Amino acid sequence: MEQVDVHSHSHSRRQRVPWVVGVSGASGTPYAAAVLRGLLDAGESVDLVVSRSSRLTLLDETGIAFRDAHWRDDLGAWLARGADGKPDTFARERAPDLADVRYWAAGDLAAGPSSGSYPVKGMLIVPASTACVAGVALGLSKDLLQRAASVTLKERRRLVVAVRETPLNGQTLKHLVTLDEAGAVVLPASPAFYAGATHIQDLADFVAGRVLDAAGVPHRLYRRWEGELGGSRER
Repeated sequence: MEQVDVHSHSHSRRQRVPWVVGVSGASGTPYAAAVLRGLLDAGESVDLVVSRSSRLTLLDETGIAFRDAHWRDDLGAWLARGADGKPDTFARERAPDLADVRYWAAGDLAAGPSSGSYPVKGMLIVPASTACVAGVALGLSKDLLQRAASVTLKERRRLVVAVRETPLNGQTLKHLVTLDEAGAVVLPASPAFYAGATHIQDLADFVAGRVLDAAGVPHRLYRRWEGELGGSRER
């Protein structure tokens, strides 16, 4: 009988340590798509959680009806769209390999990311609705997205919350302060214009790049500010 190296098998199973990407119901699915492309281009593994409300937003912004049973096909179609929600040749050409993406249904509270013993590098919530922000700040864990975020905080892992709302009311600001105090990175989805954006995709990529910066993931999604020789200008 062939002998199985249990220790070698266990070690190989431990090699996959993904980033959890949570997509909530706020407008801004192009940000999520750009983050997913950036992570996969960097060779990172991804565990994806798409909330129920975000499916409606995704349908509005891209025309894609995201389904649990066909998630890989739907995700591929999503990542092949530009920031305007339409099929895009450039986006399709740079659509990444989805072999190392694992999808968990939002209602599956027994999923891997619901436990602190499940190894992950951290979690990125892109975009984060104010309802999602409140749920995570209050520890409600009403679905897998919120539960995974709570686990990320309690395990002292990196949590980046790309909140997408304007204006912000006082209660949401308090929730964001709570998340900041708990160790999360609060990152408003605020595109910058100094990077020479010429297309709406450039603006989405800038926000995605800042999310990846906060996670410590290398990328080339936007042109970085390097200052100017011979003095500075008012900005």
